[in-house]
Amino acid sequence: MDYKHRVKAARKYAGLTQGELAEKIGIKQASISDLERGKSASSSYTASIARACGVSPYWLETGQGEMLSDSKDPTGGMENVVLLPTQQANEFQIVGDLSVWDSDTPLENDEVYVPLYKEVELSAGNGSTSIQESPGRMVRFAKSTLREASVQPENAKAAQVSGNSMARVIMPGATIGIDIGTTQIYDGDIYAIDHGGMLRVKYVYRLPNGGLRLRSENSEEHPDEIFSGEEVVSEGIRIIGWVFWWSTVQRRRGSPY
Repeated sequence: MDYKHRVKAARKYAGLTQGELAEKIGIKQASISDLERGKSASSSYTASIARACGVSPYWLETGQGEMLSDSKDPTGGMENVVLLPTQQANEFQIVGDLSVWDSDTPLENDEVYVPLYKEVELSAGNGSTSIQESPGRMVRFAKSTLREASVQPENAKAAQVSGNSMARVIMPGATIGIDIGTTQIYDGDIYAIDHGGMLRVKYVYRLPNGGLRLRSENSEEHPDEIFSGEEVVSEGIRIIGWVFWWSTVQRRRGSPY
């Protein structure tokens, strides 16, 4: 199956018209039409098309593997294939496996353990939370995965995603890898954010005078949030780090995602 046929198959699977797909990824309908007519054997928007259609970017780009992956890893509920976003053009790359680490599991020579972040309720009793490392809970990463993402091991952290605001890309319950050494914003990349003690994961865009626009993948339920520079400060919004990795979890039967 040629690239043009894979693009069309992905779009049909998602039940989208050419115009609807183009709107989702921010290009013109004519560009999708050109791809489906074979005017290009590849596209810098491949990852965005895959994300919008809910198919494997590796399959869409190369034709290898399955359009949809249904293999699970030994941790139960997570798939072996994971996506590593790069800093350029929201591209993705197959990078490897995730497994849960505990005190009884020896690390391999090419592995490091990464602390797991979570929201911790503060003792004040007013419902306030703080994002802290979870004692005794860690995730192990292959050193090669961190090298591929140019992440120093000491800057790698992990967290679990709750809610469906990033669904279709990062599913509820997925584990993410965070590079706390990269807090500079590249418009359109995914970041972990401390929002007044709440852990959030969003596409982030810079605005004038220190403002931020936070965008969700599931924009139907979670519209864009705009914050001025003053609001960023007053609401305690802080970029924790760049999300360089995430797992894919098995969809629940009947789930719209």
